[in-house]
Amino acid sequence: MASDKTIIFITGANSGIGYETVVALSKLSDSYHILLGCRSVEKGHKALNDMKLAHGDSLRGTISVLQIDVTSQSSIRTAKEHIETEFGKLDVLINNAGILINQDVDTLTALRQIFEANVFGQMMITETLEPLLKKATKPYVIYVSSEQGSITKRLDPNFKYRHIRGETYRMSKAALNMLAACHRYNYAEWGCKVLAFNPGWCITNLTGENGREMRMKGGARDPKEPAGVLADIVQGKRDAEIEKNGMVDVDGGVLPW
Repeated sequence: MASDKTIIFITGANSGIGYETVVALSKLSDSYHILLGCRSVEKGHKALNDMKLAHGDSLRGTISVLQIDVTSQSSIRTAKEHIETEFGKLDVLINNAGILINQDVDTLTALRQIFEANVFGQMMITETLEPLLKKATKPYVIYVSSEQGSITKRLDPNFKYRHIRGETYRMSKAALNMLAACHRYNYAEWGCKVLAFNPGWCITNLTGENGREMRMKGGARDPKEPAGVLADIVQGKRDAEIEKNGMVDVDGGVLPW
């Protein structure tokens, strides 16, 4: 029997945007059960303990840690089996896990690694969990992408991040956007809302400690901001924008592919 709760699975949730999204959603409703997805169970439990210490009774929803390595088919299958056994369905999948590789790494190696995590793994986890999403009343699949993957913006002379190269990362996010578009088309017939989401330039651990300091000095936003928007999306507050052609933007509206 499927759970009466709304089951939400967030990958890469032990830090950054994923972590803050767990917090934001848990504060909204006691009808939510959030699966805090992470590669390291140890880091996941530490994140959950930190969360409880920081937010206490304001966390209304229930939270559990679920190990997931999006580059491992066996890990993805095990996660699917756990969700199916424990809850019988999945209402929301937030594909947040991703990597950014130092450009000093051999280009071909970097391309393979970043596409495996940012594209191939995202496709595998979504399609593996598709049968559980079909059992939900109002399913959502959210891909945390980036405006760096917008081809239109890459060629826009007024785009504020035009000077940033990062070809491997840009290419992976452009491919992720196409995956989101394909799944949106394919899943529409059974009522699943699929979108790519641009969280903006955030202070996260994605680029390591040096990158974190650079982001702070450069005016990057707190990950709580996109986390709040992701919570709005889950509540259906951005459904009108999902129907438009483009990435749902953290600041409202949609961005071009």
